[in-house]
Amino acid sequence: MLRDAGWQVNDKRVECLWRREGLKVPGKQPKRGRLWLNDGSCIRLRAERADHVWSYDFVHHRTYDGRAFRMLNVLDEFTRKSLAIRVRRKLSSTDVVDVLTDLFILRGVPAYIRSDNGPEFVAKAVRQWIAAVGARTAFIEPGSPWENGYIESFNARLRDELLNGEIFYTLKETQVLIESWRHHYNAARPHRGLGYRPPAPETIVMPSWPPGSATLRRPPSLAEKPAMH
Repeated sequence: MLRDAGWQVNDKRVECLWRREGLKVPGKQPKRGRLWLNDGSCIRLRAERADHVWSYDFVHHRTYDGRAFRMLNVLDEFTRKSLAIRVRRKLSSTDVVDVLTDLFILRGVPAYIRSDNGPEFVAKAVRQWIAAVGARTAFIEPGSPWENGYIESFNARLRDELLNGEIFYTLKETQVLIESWRHHYNAARPHRGLGYRPPAPETIVMPSWPPGSATLRRPPSLAEKPAMH
């Protein structure tokens, strides 16, 4: 992010300052054969393109008054883009269908949707709706959250970077702040798995003027304007 802003910085210098300020520097994790099942019998599903595999999960938190709220997070596993975060006091299987319906209209239908075996995800209405639109469910093994690693990693980033450091007073404030963080995560936050680029960086499209159109002229300076009498 510093380099994108024009700074010429060294990795070790940044890490040194990071440690001096008492910030957490996560250690490198050893690589593991995460695509294989425990018995080595087959290879688990892996996203091959955008909108191939989506994953979703719930996150729980509380507002300042102690009341709980839930977040339904939906992620594209290939691009790492956060597709939606629905924030409500209570979320049911009907809300899952509602969020997926909006995403299907905006982005089309993915090939697979991965989740754990929570009651909101294995509900008959959800499974029937997913099958009706042409997608397939990919449930992880019970008690194996690492099989849903992309969304679990996203949930951890959400908690570390926002939830643990913010006081939410009202549900509306919570929704606004979380949606703002989601936009930052997609458009600005660098992602290691993407070569330290954000999942969906913003681009500015300049208007193109058709041939023969009038060109923009700079307004005359004060010295060129006729004197007022």
